[in-house]
Amino acid sequence: MKLKAFLIFIVFTNDAFSQNSSVKVLDTDFSKGRLQNVQTITLNDAVKLHGHLCDGLVVGFLGLKETMYKLYTDSIIDRTNNRIVSKPSPCLTDIAIFMTGARYQYNTFYVSDSIKYQFIVHRIDNEKTYGVKLKSGLLPSAIDSLGKLAVKGDLDACGIDSLRKLESQFSSFLLSKNPQDLFIIEEIKNYKWGPVLKSNFLKTDVLNKKLKDCVR
Repeated sequence: MKLKAFLIFIVFTNDAFSQNSSVKVLDTDFSKGRLQNVQTITLNDAVKLHGHLCDGLVVGFLGLKETMYKLYTDSIIDRTNNRIVSKPSPCLTDIAIFMTGARYQYNTFYVSDSIKYQFIVHRIDNEKTYGVKLKSGLLPSAIDSLGKLAVKGDLDACGIDSLRKLESQFSSFLLSKNPQDLFIIEEIKNYKWGPVLKSNFLKTDVLNKKLKDCVR
């Protein structure tokens, strides 16, 4: 039954995937190479990194795609030339490093729960910076309320399945829309990169991994 529901979700979002789920980027061509490897990365590629498709991954992919287009109006997106601050959600942090090429160990990525955006993205060569967040009112309140219960361990197996269905439906909604209508993207003038090192955030996507199946 779960597999059937997942396949229906994939079929439903197939057209939207083809329109919204890929972006062309520029990388180096080997470990010590030149900046000349043009390739297309996709949401499905990010799913393999993250481990599953979810609404947070979709939000991050679409929001960062639009933000990177604003940062690189003059050229292809260069994944060797970015810094990013991300909210601590495991979905958002994974998509942040995937889309921008930024990494903690090179002082180009850190996590903060105090920023007012989901991401702050900084282009290194010209210091142009944008903050991006999903517009308020788009996330269904049920996802927020059930998600908080799940984090506390207060959602039973059937409730977890209901939350998964709601998130899948929201992902479908997001992928069916023009991303420009979904996000607030604001330029941040005179931004100063100042990483705050913190490593005790809660990894919420593994809290219920041993929960038994729903029995109705």
